[in-house]
Amino acid sequence: MSQVRKIAGFILIGLILVFTGVAILGIWGIIDLEDVLLKVLQSLLVVFVASAVVLFITTVLIKDENGKQIQ
Repeated sequence: MSQVRKIAGFILIGLILVFTGVAILGIWGIIDLEDVLLKVLQSLLVVFVASAVVLFITTVLIKDENGKQIQ
C-alpha cells in the first residue's frame, strides 16, 4: 500500500506542475486558457468517473477464495 501512495503522490506532483505551466502560459497570453481549461476539466471528470468505477469493482467484486475482501 505504501508503494501505491508514493506513485499517487508523484502523479499528483506531476499534475500540479503541468497545471502550473499551463496557467503561466495562459497568463502570458501564449495559449488560449479558456479552451485548455474546458478540456482539462472534462478530462478530470472522465478520470474521476473511471477511478470511481475501478474503486467499486475492487471493493465489491474482487474477493479472495475465503469470501473475504482482498485488502
